[in-house]
Amino acid sequence: MNKSESKYFNTAVKMDMALVSLLEKKPLKYITVRELCETAGVNRSTFYLHYETIGDLLEETTRCLLDDFLTYFSFDEKTVAFNINSYDLKELFFLTDKYLVPYLTYIRDNKAVFVTALAHKKTFGFENVYDRLFKNIFNPILDRFHYPEKDREYVMMYYLNGINAIIEEWLKNNCDKSIKEISQIINVCVYGLDNVLLGHERLNP
Repeated sequence: MNKSESKYFNTAVKMDMALVSLLEKKPLKYITVRELCETAGVNRSTFYLHYETIGDLLEETTRCLLDDFLTYFSFDEKTVAFNINSYDLKELFFLTDKYLVPYLTYIRDNKAVFVTALAHKKTFGFENVYDRLFKNIFNPILDRFHYPEKDREYVMMYYLNGINAIIEEWLKNNCDKSIKEISQIINVCVYGLDNVLLGHERLNP
């Protein structure tokens, strides 16, 4: 990274975090460029050098959050989407420590950011992220299991909303339980206590 790239990166990080910080206090439509610049410690000319609108900054911030999230996963875990058809079926259960531990670790390490992101799902466009996940990962996996197409949206919403509810409660309690405990709770809710206690093969592929 050269000097100019480094300078831009530092400015981008400041602006991204300034936006997240302000979103903790008010909706996006009430945030001004002046507030963003004051919070980030940069001048207005610097803002307009990199962005045309606050919407442009929002897109960058969303990419930044997703990129940071992906750094918590190993290369093998991130390439699952490209190899779904070549995986053994038992490897396509994502509610295992292999996937839950990095996911929960990211949430614990970025509590304030994640709380803000959950409170502004539509603002950050996470519905579009879900649509891409459903198209590129969830749907192909359900294809492998021959799950009826007419029921897939309902099943995925059950899983995602249930897990999100557990995460939100964990965050509300300042992540008081360990990652292992939360992972266990998620598995019990999805697979049932008996299956978890017996170490069902789905949980330990």
